[in-house]
Amino acid sequence: MSRHIVDALKHRLNPLHVYCRLCDLGLPAAFARSLTAGYERMVYRPIAH
Repeated sequence: MSRHIVDALKHRLNPLHVYCRLCDLGLPAAFARSLTAGYERMVYRPIAH
């Protein structure tokens, strides 16, 4: 995979990016934070490290 694609995926999968998109969709900040915390623990950390 090209470096550009890998960098774009890392950005899109970043928990802060996910949180911002959830807020953009209209979810309350506290709910988006709790969803993102679970996403980071179960999805992002295992694949990012």
